[in-house]
Amino acid sequence: MAEISAKRLSQLALTARGGRDPEITGLSVDSREVKPGHLFAALPGTRLHGGEFIQYALRMGAAAILTDSEGAGIAAAELAASSAALIVTDEPRQALAYTAALWFGAQPTTVVAVTGTNGKTSVATFVRQIWAALGREAVNIGTTGVEGAWTAPLKHTTPEPITLHRTLAAAAAQGVTHAAMEASSHGLAQCRLDGVHLTAAGFSNFTQDHLDYHASFDEYFAAKAGLFRRVLPEDGTAVINLDDPRGSEMRAIAAARGQRIITTGHGLGDLSLLNQRFDATGQDLRFAWDGHSYQTRLELIGGFQAENVLLACGLVIASGEDPEEVFHTLPQLTTVRGRMQLAATRANGAAVFVDYAHTPDAVATALKALRPHVMGRLIAIVGAGGDRDAGKRPLMGQAAAENADIVFVTDDNPRSEDPALIRAAVMAGVPNATEVGDRAEAILRGVDALGPGDALLIAGKGHETGQIVGDDILPFDDSEQASVAVAALDGGLA
Repeated sequence: MAEISAKRLSQLALTARGGRDPEITGLSVDSREVKPGHLFAALPGTRLHGGEFIQYALRMGAAAILTDSEGAGIAAAELAASSAALIVTDEPRQALAYTAALWFGAQPTTVVAVTGTNGKTSVATFVRQIWAALGREAVNIGTTGVEGAWTAPLKHTTPEPITLHRTLAAAAAQGVTHAAMEASSHGLAQCRLDGVHLTAAGFSNFTQDHLDYHASFDEYFAAKAGLFRRVLPEDGTAVINLDDPRGSEMRAIAAARGQRIITTGHGLGDLSLLNQRFDATGQDLRFAWDGHSYQTRLELIGGFQAENVLLACGLVIASGEDPEEVFHTLPQLTTVRGRMQLAATRANGAAVFVDYAHTPDAVATALKALRPHVMGRLIAIVGAGGDRDAGKRPLMGQAAAENADIVFVTDDNPRSEDPALIRAAVMAGVPNATEVGDRAEAILRGVDALGPGDALLIAGKGHETGQIVGDDILPFDDSEQASVAVAALDGGLA
């Protein structure tokens, strides 16, 4: 990406107190990264206000400070003694997002975003795959980083605005014309997507998660609704899954903005799912669009994947592609790493799947979706992460107990918490489960329990390649461990 020339503060649509209009050489949200001439954004945080770091940003040569009244108050003395421009706004996060969009400038021509508790990564990836099959230079941006015609790592599902707009500009510089983004509730609540020029936005579903961050279900839903209330423009298209109980509410929000609406659902909606037939390697799908019925093959495990695929189709159609051509690409779709991924197969034919399911609803959905593909028993391995919504832990166990024949409870990412206490909370929801603290041993024991026709679902970590214990990230890959276990038990290891 070409180096960005310095811009006046006024060119970034910012107005400083006293009319100061300095030249800005870059943007920073970390005071340690401030260079002379930078605009430093001092944002409110959950534990500490960024205003505490204004003094350090000024020492590093910041030419302007963007903050709220609290931040300005914290550093009032330092600001008064400085020549730096001060921009005070009630919504500094949103102001930073718009500023980042103006600073970096370029974005792919067509950008869509999808929000929802579950399915975001799969939908965004399917959108990218469909675009690619239609000859578009496309990427998906989210939990798995930037994938597709151009690749890059990301630390967050929805990065902070400076990183996000830098990434979009870099993608555009690499010739990427189409991008599908995951819109997390954290990202939406913190206005990280503001300033992204969206053509369409999708809503998959709404279930319990992130109540460690959001004060209530209503606040959590309001964060997701922000994609349609605030980020998607009035001339954009909203693609809404009506199967979800909150789908009709999200549709009403989009309608109130005057947005075009495409709906999906089982037997209802513009993209209507009519029937599914499952087998060991995938499913046949029958659906309707614009008064016509279609039948196609999906090499994807899990009935819910059909919902994800139809939502992806709606987003691609909303981006201007011909529906008939979109539907022709569906047999080419491949599963997302860590999403109902076939990780290994035992010599007796039993299959091992890895899935990122880390909420009670996602665990239940994954197991219910896997059941029609399985002739024998369904075995599940579940856990729960530390330093996250503790209320869902027994519900994770309960979801596994209600939908699997055998359950193993093990460690997920314990982080700073005592792993035994987390496991005990999960076990409260599934008292007949087998508790195995070591995740590798749990996977080995789950694989060992597989008989002909059985299947094992390893839930929770999906695509992740590390396990967070304390402050350490230890190498751990569920798919790799499944392959090792199968090889050890079936004689594939020397």
